[in-house]
Amino acid sequence: RVSGTGTPEDPVSRKYEKKGKFSNCNGKRKVQYESSEPADFKVDEDGMVYAVRSFPLSSEHAKFLIYAQDKETQEKWQVAVKLSLKPALTEESVKEPPEVEEIVFPRQFSKHSGHLQRQKRDWVIPPINLPENSRGPFPQELVRIRSDRDKNLSLRYSVTGPGADQPPTGIFIINPISGQLSVTKPLDREQIARFHLRAHAVDINGNQVENPIDIVINVIDMNDNRPEFLHQVWNGTVPEGSKPGTYVMTVTAIDADDPNALNGMLRYRILSQAPSTPSPNMFTINNETGDIITVAAGLDREKVQQYTLIIQATDMEGNPTYGLSNTATAIITVTDVNDNPPEFTAMTFYGEVPENRVDVIVANLTVTDKDQPHTPAWNAVYRISGGDPTGRFAIQTDPNSNDGLVTVVKPIDFETNRMFVLTVAAENQVPLAKGIQHPPQSTATVSVTVIDVNENPYFAPNPKIIRQEEGLHAGTMLTTFTAQDPDRYMQQNIRYTKLSDPANWLKIDPVNGQITTIAVLDRESPNVKNNIYNATFLASDNGIPPMSGTGTLQIYLLDINDNAPQVLPQEAETCETPDPNSINITALDYDIDPNAGPFAFDLPLSPVTIKRNWTITRLNGDFAQLNLKIKFLEAGIYEVPIIITDSGNPPKSNISILRVKVCQCDSNGDCTDVDRIVGAGLGTGAIIAILLCIIILLILVLMFVVWMKRRDKERQAKQLLIDPEDDVRDNILKYDEEGGGEEDQDYDLSQLQQPDTVEPDAIKPVGIRRMDERPIHAEPQYPVRSAAPHPGDIGDFINEGLKAADNDPTAPPYDSLLVFDYEGSGSTAGSLSSLNSSSSGGEQDYDYLNDWGPRFKKLADMYGGGDD
Repeated sequence: RVSGTGTPEDPVSRKYEKKGKFSNCNGKRKVQYESSEPADFKVDEDGMVYAVRSFPLSSEHAKFLIYAQDKETQEKWQVAVKLSLKPALTEESVKEPPEVEEIVFPRQFSKHSGHLQRQKRDWVIPPINLPENSRGPFPQELVRIRSDRDKNLSLRYSVTGPGADQPPTGIFIINPISGQLSVTKPLDREQIARFHLRAHAVDINGNQVENPIDIVINVIDMNDNRPEFLHQVWNGTVPEGSKPGTYVMTVTAIDADDPNALNGMLRYRILSQAPSTPSPNMFTINNETGDIITVAAGLDREKVQQYTLIIQATDMEGNPTYGLSNTATAIITVTDVNDNPPEFTAMTFYGEVPENRVDVIVANLTVTDKDQPHTPAWNAVYRISGGDPTGRFAIQTDPNSNDGLVTVVKPIDFETNRMFVLTVAAENQVPLAKGIQHPPQSTATVSVTVIDVNENPYFAPNPKIIRQEEGLHAGTMLTTFTAQDPDRYMQQNIRYTKLSDPANWLKIDPVNGQITTIAVLDRESPNVKNNIYNATFLASDNGIPPMSGTGTLQIYLLDINDNAPQVLPQEAETCETPDPNSINITALDYDIDPNAGPFAFDLPLSPVTIKRNWTITRLNGDFAQLNLKIKFLEAGIYEVPIIITDSGNPPKSNISILRVKVCQCDSNGDCTDVDRIVGAGLGTGAIIAILLCIIILLILVLMFVVWMKRRDKERQAKQLLIDPEDDVRDNILKYDEEGGGEEDQDYDLSQLQQPDTVEPDAIKPVGIRRMDERPIHAEPQYPVRSAAPHPGDIGDFINEGLKAADNDPTAPPYDSLLVFDYEGSGSTAGSLSSLNSSSSGGEQDYDYLNDWGPRFKKLADMYGGGDD
């Protein structure tokens, strides 16, 4: 317990446990504190006294001094502090009620002799220190609030503020009569470290009798929280081969206790390291900051790739006896550096490649590297350091196996190089670590053998150009076009064939390659482009497998004067009178200079009408003008011969015909004849095309007419010759409707004879007749009944009428006789005559007659009407 002694003016106010605090009566004064034992005790600027280090206390009392000095007035004070052990509690001390401090409201300022005077007060109210996690009993009395006016007045005391009447409420209570301030439950400094309350004193009427006083309650920290690491597992890396003192990582733990007290002061240490090679203490940790660094050399990823450290954090500055601890795991991965160069698995590698092949893998180079796979320190890079001056080889790296693939990038000729000996070196993508050198195993030799293969013969030069005049006759030898065989070490024969000869002018000897003409060379041929004729030949050897090559012969044909000029255009128009009249003409010559223009134009002497009617004038070397020489020439088409001569040596002439249409012209010189188009002349092809179109059109019209007539005939035949299965009139017979009988005499039977009324006999085709038509016979005479017959004569009259009807082929129904003929002799069917019918068919349903059209309307009315 710390206690201070001195006069009332000394800055010592009261006693404190564990810590002491000195306060100044006048808060405006700046006081500096010092301890006589600075190694053991120190005083903060706010007057708080605390121990600098931990040390055991003996039963003997310890004393030290505290010095205080006013920074402005340099006034000094000192106080003696006595430190002693707190005696253990006994049953008697527990039973004795603890002494409760009393806080008296300060007296008010009073006015005396015209100015204010402050009356002497009893106490300076210091903060109340209350340890957290107290076990009680509760409520636990803290201090008693009292006013010196309670002697004369009946007062009521209360406290306000957080912890009293504000959240969290109910922690502190006060007895309104006695002013006893108590705490009701244990406090937690980690939740609220300080409470600010205000004490009030009022009379029974609620009138304030004292100014409120502030009460500060500090919650004293207890070591009730263990350190907690921010992460349970920490991950860090360190390069292999790192020197001692290399920073690795930092681990951090926090303690919820007061960080300014021993309860929250943490210390770190390494409990274990796994594995313990090459040294059990490869790392150390700063006990205050948690920084982990290396303390030993020998980190080698190829031997140990990862270390696991158990880190412990302890509060109370790492005191193992009183401090609380916690642990975490630190995983340190040793990262790879390029400290192992690639080494070839063999000193010499072998391969072979056929000649003239590219993009072929010749050899597969294998290396070993102890560094971490698929990292820049492991990936190999190959280079050819010798044996390939022309750059015919390249080495690519297989990204999966790290092998080197020797590849041919330029064709190799066996006849030039039969073998290559390459010197190759292997490196990594990143340089080796300092102090590491490439061993001899990082260099190897590659022996490549070239295999001879049969190669294509080749023409040289290709293409071959020769110059010849056109007009050479067949059988002329032009040149010898031979091919070379690059296979000097193979005895092979070459034979030649023609591959392309558009005009079929040439042939080649299959053995010696001599090229000879088989037709006349013509520069004006459409197969000649820009005076050059191209022919392609094939050379084939007899190797295994046989190979071939092509060569092109280009013949540059020199022009000779072998084409006479022709007039252009070949047709023209002019007027009947000389003015306005002029026809401009030129010449067309398939030859080229100097065998073409300038041209000479002239008219022949024969016939004489040519020069009498026409005149020609040369305008320049290529153009001339033809005009009428006479004043009037009758309209028509005239053929004017024109002599045209070129400038060749010797010159070549030709009489060319110009068709001239002479027509009537208007004032502008344009033809106005109606037959202008015909006069201008249509080509033979155009006339034939027009005639063909007319003939085709006539054939189409004729075919259409024939088709229309045939369709009309088919329509008539369908009306007259109806299939018995489809003829509705036959259906009547199928349903035993036999026509008129004794019961049908009251109906007009002429309704069944409509075919006679529609189609007279005169217009019907011969041999075609409907089955229900009235037959063409002479009509017999039926007996005439008298106007007033005797009743006895009725039977005779009926019998005579029946006989006449049986013998009358024209009597309805008209199909009676035909039916017997249709059924054949010996038919088991009864007579279809209505006269012999024993049944009227009254039991049948004839409603379907309504659907057979107007011809059966009468029958539908007679039989389809029901009982009516």
